[in-house]
Amino acid sequence: MFQKFALAFKAKTFELFADENGGENCDPDFEGISLLDSADEVITGQRVVVIKPDSLVDSSVDSPHSAASAPQKSDTLLTQPILKEEGKKIDAPIVKHHGNNIVSPGKQLPVATLRRSKTVSELELPALSRQMLQIFITSIFATVSSFEASYLQLQTAHDPFDEESIKSADKALVHNLQRLSDIKQFYRKFCKNPELGLELPFGSCLEAQVQENQNKLRTLGMVSDRLQLEMDQKEGEVQTLRKKLGEIQGNNLKLSKRLSDRINTSCEISLTVRVFNSVLHDACRAINVFSKILTSLMRRVGWDLKLAANSVYCNVAYAEEEHIQYAFLSYVSLVMFRGFDLENFGLNENLVLCNGNYSYSEKGNTSLRGLLEHVSSNPMEILSMDPNCDFSRFCEKKYQELIHPTMESSVFSNIDGNEAVLISWRSTTLFYKSFVEMSSSVWTLHKLGFSFDPVVEIFQLENGTEYSMVYMEDAVRSIEPSRVRLRVGFTVVPGFKIGSTILQSKVYMSGSIPES
Repeated sequence: MFQKFALAFKAKTFELFADENGGENCDPDFEGISLLDSADEVITGQRVVVIKPDSLVDSSVDSPHSAASAPQKSDTLLTQPILKEEGKKIDAPIVKHHGNNIVSPGKQLPVATLRRSKTVSELELPALSRQMLQIFITSIFATVSSFEASYLQLQTAHDPFDEESIKSADKALVHNLQRLSDIKQFYRKFCKNPELGLELPFGSCLEAQVQENQNKLRTLGMVSDRLQLEMDQKEGEVQTLRKKLGEIQGNNLKLSKRLSDRINTSCEISLTVRVFNSVLHDACRAINVFSKILTSLMRRVGWDLKLAANSVYCNVAYAEEEHIQYAFLSYVSLVMFRGFDLENFGLNENLVLCNGNYSYSEKGNTSLRGLLEHVSSNPMEILSMDPNCDFSRFCEKKYQELIHPTMESSVFSNIDGNEAVLISWRSTTLFYKSFVEMSSSVWTLHKLGFSFDPVVEIFQLENGTEYSMVYMEDAVRSIEPSRVRLRVGFTVVPGFKIGSTILQSKVYMSGSIPES
């Protein structure tokens, strides 16, 4: 009995020391520790007695609840007493202690006990593999940069299309993806067993950094080549456009020479009496249209047209009541042609009088060029685009001379002050358009008159002058052969003299001079 008690006490003592030092000295691959490895501790002729303080629950191995309820601290003690008999070693049954339970050799340790050895390795993993993790990261960056460069190569190879470059970039992309997969698999294996000596699928950190920088340089090189290609294309376009510009400038120069030649030729061919008479006819028609519009506005606001006609020309015996319209036509015409004998209608300070001695060579083709510029443009657009040009100033001046403030305040009753002068004749579309067309026709006739050499002269007949078929034309065209000589009531449209040619003035005949 005493020997049995001593053996049990000794086993418990070893178990106690194993609980205190097992975490530091236990090897995860070690299956057992010899408790009786000394020759003095061998008890011959005895059997190993297994003491079971508590009953062993077999379901603890199979049930996860039993494994979870087991102590977290490893209490495993492997004992293998060695019995010597007659110089031979006899292996005794292996006894495994687990907490207060003793597991027989045929049983399996709980799961929590088997995981104890792996926990130690996991705690030591960051310290052991810091350098390896750095290699992992640099290798991943190098592979990703290589993938980026290959993808950029694939994109740039489509425009312009390069089949060989596309195939090469596609292979490189697949290779980089495969390399990332290899790194992932190696990292998983490394995490499971850091001490396993696996062959690295990549180089050192420095090699990975060099590869990453090379990939970045390759990417920048492709971007630079792409930009250089675009610059070359733009340069080619610039050269093409410059060539076209040179051709256009050359064609414009040729057209300018042809136009200049035609202008010089037109000075001799187009500047004829017939041309001037045609333009004069257009101007008279525009003046007549505006005069009728002005008369209708005066009648609309309740003016006494007969009284108004007498205020323009008094003591004129009209053959018919409707002939009072010639008084208003004369008023508008003479105002519009006032200053016709002055260069630029007297808008400039330096005035040149058209007295027949004006030197054409001093100005050359200035008036004719101004004429061509004006007739090639829309007068309405000229006023809106350049309100300070000579034609705009001419329109303003003639309006102020033509429309008296009293007439303006009556006809345009909703407008007050001189600031609204232009607003008044621009506020009514029909009135504005007719006035601009009349001003444009008179301005054109003036430019044409100063294009002749010598320039065209203008003349007006005084009231009471005896009728002459050479210089006059009856505006009513009702003169019949009579023994009574008629006299001029007033000038409706002034006459013009081109060299020795006379363009008759239109007059209204009034009264009579008895024959002697």
